[in-house]
Amino acid sequence: MRIALISENSQAAKNSIVENALRKVVEPMGYEVRNYGMYSAQDEAQLTYVQNGILAATLLNSGACDFVVTGCGTGEGAMLACNSFPGVICGHVEDPLDAYTFAQINDGNAIALPFAKGFGWGGDLNLEYIFEKLFSEEFGGGYPKERVVPEQRNKKILDAVKLVTYRKMEDILPELDRDLVKGAFAGEHFQEYFFADAKDETLKNIVKEIIG
Repeated sequence: MRIALISENSQAAKNSIVENALRKVVEPMGYEVRNYGMYSAQDEAQLTYVQNGILAATLLNSGACDFVVTGCGTGEGAMLACNSFPGVICGHVEDPLDAYTFAQINDGNAIALPFAKGFGWGGDLNLEYIFEKLFSEEFGGGYPKERVVPEQRNKKILDAVKLVTYRKMEDILPELDRDLVKGAFAGEHFQEYFFADAKDETLKNIVKEIIG
């Protein structure tokens, strides 16, 4: 599994804290982490939570990553932005129980964390525990386990609904504000990671055209 980490401007100073907690948990599992920034509040490329959603959706729909970890001050804006796009099921996660039940019941591919609200003493430990429970088992196993059949059925229904209610990413990106999208792709390592990892050639070509 390849996991992308995306931070927005208001909480960019915590990027290294989140990255360290994430790597500590998932790298022993054999998972790979791609840190797309922001790396600090002083980064030249500044990401808003809306741009987090654009970037997350582009990465997931192109196959550049399998899962996205993102967030903002409360986590709400990042979650709403991610869920504005096709191919993304993003949960709002505040604690390890949220993480475990989201993974097992909702079988999503992104989480939005609150990096300001409630992030006090022990915040780094809470992140570790969240990632431990999030990735502790194969996704979609159900909770409680006797509910696995209807929960998996509901997930398939949701996936089918989203195919009807959302347009394709390759149709969306060219119609968004060009500067907004270019800003989402302006991170220091975006081109290095994205073009090496993305599998969808159509989206890769669209991103190349947007970047210019």
